[in-house]
Amino acid sequence: MNAVFVTGTDTGVGKTAITGLLARSLSEQGYNVITQKWVETGTKGFSRDVSMHLRLMGKKKKDIKAYLPYVCPYTFPFASSPHLASRLEKRVISVRKIKESFNHLRKEFDIVIVEGVGGALVPYNNKRLVIDIAKELGLPVIIVVGNKLGAINHTLLTIEALQRRGMKIIGIVINNLHRENKIILDDNVKIIKQLTGIRVIETIQYGAREGNSGFRSIKKFLA
Repeated sequence: MNAVFVTGTDTGVGKTAITGLLARSLSEQGYNVITQKWVETGTKGFSRDVSMHLRLMGKKKKDIKAYLPYVCPYTFPFASSPHLASRLEKRVISVRKIKESFNHLRKEFDIVIVEGVGGALVPYNNKRLVIDIAKELGLPVIIVVGNKLGAINHTLLTIEALQRRGMKIIGIVINNLHRENKIILDDNVKIIKQLTGIRVIETIQYGAREGNSGFRSIKKFLA
């Protein structure tokens, strides 16, 4: 089974774009790839994040028509943490449903790329976190870092949380979200490498949608 879980140091750090770019890179290498978003809030109907994945892959919704019930098991209109969004809708997020959806896709595709929700430690009910599901499925993790002032702390905390759970970290993608002082952005990358020893797979410039040479070798690191 080949699959990866893409988490972030915070919400809005670029997980959706990175997931789509990774999927595109693997597709271009000849793999049959699909993306998945277990829970998405702030949307109605079909997942906006999966729609972006498809656009970046050069595909359309009709191309995955047979798998639409599985790519995003839960969507909620209220933009918040899943635990609150589901509570407001009086709907229970079923781990069984999420795992069944994931297992269905992994049987049909070479690689499944799952985009997480917000940062690493986001709850889907009053007791459990989304990352718990990824751990139970044995998924390795890619961390997307929003590169800005404060990124060092956010990254180290995320890594510590994943390592405490015994989860395999494939690597880090640095996403330069803000046009901050280049000295800060460059030093963030350097010190994160030095302090963690975790490889930086790719550094993406603000607004970039091309390149991503670091994704070319990602396949060998998947579970």
